[in-house]
Amino acid sequence: MPPLLSSLRPRGSRRGLQQADLSAGLTAAAVVLPKAMAYATIAGLPVQVGLYTALVPMALYALLGSSRPLSVSTTTTLAILVGSELNRISPSGDPGALAAASATLALLVGAMLCGAALLRLGFIANFISESVLVGFKSGIGLVIVVDQLPKLLGLHVEKEGFFRDLGALISQIPQASLATVLLSAGLFSLLLGLRRRWPSLPAPLLLVAVAIASCGLLGLDRFGVELVGAVPRGLPPLSWPQLDLIGGLWPGAAGIATISFTESIAAARAFRASDEPSPNPDRELLALGVANIGGGLFGAMAAGGGTTQTAVNRQAGARSQGAELVTAAAALATLLLLAPWLALMPLAALAVVVIVYSFELIAPGEFLAIRRVRHAEFQWAVVAFLGVVFLGTLQGILVAVILSLLALVQQEVNPPVYAIGRKRGTDVFRPLSERHAADETWPGLLLLRAEGRLFFANAHGVLTRMGAEVEQHRPQVVVLDGSALIDIEYSALKTLTEMERRLAGDGISLWLAGLNPSVLEVIRRSELGQRLGQARMHRNIERAVEHYLAAAKVEP
Repeated sequence: MPPLLSSLRPRGSRRGLQQADLSAGLTAAAVVLPKAMAYATIAGLPVQVGLYTALVPMALYALLGSSRPLSVSTTTTLAILVGSELNRISPSGDPGALAAASATLALLVGAMLCGAALLRLGFIANFISESVLVGFKSGIGLVIVVDQLPKLLGLHVEKEGFFRDLGALISQIPQASLATVLLSAGLFSLLLGLRRRWPSLPAPLLLVAVAIASCGLLGLDRFGVELVGAVPRGLPPLSWPQLDLIGGLWPGAAGIATISFTESIAAARAFRASDEPSPNPDRELLALGVANIGGGLFGAMAAGGGTTQTAVNRQAGARSQGAELVTAAAALATLLLLAPWLALMPLAALAVVVIVYSFELIAPGEFLAIRRVRHAEFQWAVVAFLGVVFLGTLQGILVAVILSLLALVQQEVNPPVYAIGRKRGTDVFRPLSERHAADETWPGLLLLRAEGRLFFANAHGVLTRMGAEVEQHRPQVVVLDGSALIDIEYSALKTLTEMERRLAGDGISLWLAGLNPSVLEVIRRSELGQRLGQARMHRNIERAVEHYLAAAKVEP
């Protein structure tokens, strides 16, 4: 059964379910539609492209997606990535060229996501670490804020990079439009006040309504306030991809597809109710892919699930994908009925919406939380942040992915290896430390524990650290506790065999203990197993200690 139909099967009243989704969909629309229009301007696209994105991808995802509350249109991150790519492909800013390139980019993103679904690559959602993502998103938030500041001041700045744009903006401040500045200040106060005093109200919708009414009644465009201008009324037009752009767009499309999926699956998991099925990563890839392909064919920009709009959808009571269909219907009604009014919307109003919600991406508190837990991951977050600011958004994606992979590699090639002792009066063995100075150790016996997987890339480092412990303690017997070893690869096994030979040459006996069945079977079939024999392989670390004490006639 299709996901939408299965989610619509009632637990209680079918009418109650439909009413809950109707209310949630309309509430979400009040937040999604103004933000979608605002995000379109981040990418340098007309506001109606934002409405197209809240219509077509939203509806297609609702029919195919596995997450009930996920709201799919566009996000701040995707908008700045799309804008960066469009600016590179069409630096002249020609509206027709930008629209064609955006549609082609969305189609390419969708094709990549569908291809990833066919290859069952849903697991890639786990390959970008949270700390790196915090740094990446904070960098994106700062870039977006600087990008939108000229609209608050009634200025135009050519995009040439973060620091050049900031310098050009500062130099042009004396030419700012006073009317635009006053309007921006008033809209900022209104939006922040609404969010603080009445958080349940659709603040972005109210802000847009006030801004349109002010321009319509007061004629603020006469004083230099720049308006959105004419918005086409009616259904989104069919848009065909420009095949000659694919060669230049595919690297950026790959980065956008990665972020679209990563953001979407994170939001879907975060807002899943306890009685709902977990989002299926491969189905999510397919649903997002089809949503982007369909959106691209109707002039939408690259789409994905947004955390803020999904939260609004869930908090408003969404119980099925029917809520997203209601939001899509509201976008359609806006295009058919409200387009003439949208022409009166000031660009400053959209910039205010973008900046206020982009500040949510800048998370100094998250940086501090990461630093308290692990300093290394704090450094990764900072590097990801600086990668976006200094190198650009798409290059920042590459930095984020490489950092995540390097973090994974670092953890794999540096598994923990440490000496252990026994807590007195118990059978608990734990790392030796000054804090546990009273833990039991025995003369001539060194207990070591290694964790994780031993393979060709980390075997030498693991055995080097083991050798350092042997050099420090100078034991007669070394017991390697393998209870935390999950696998041992052939190269690592040969290295361990060589170490056993060297220890034996120095009069030191190597024992193994606590091996899991698969590791034990591998070792038994190897030369190391033959050298150790049954006598030097023990069921657990306690048995190894007992055997040593009995053999050495040492009182425990």
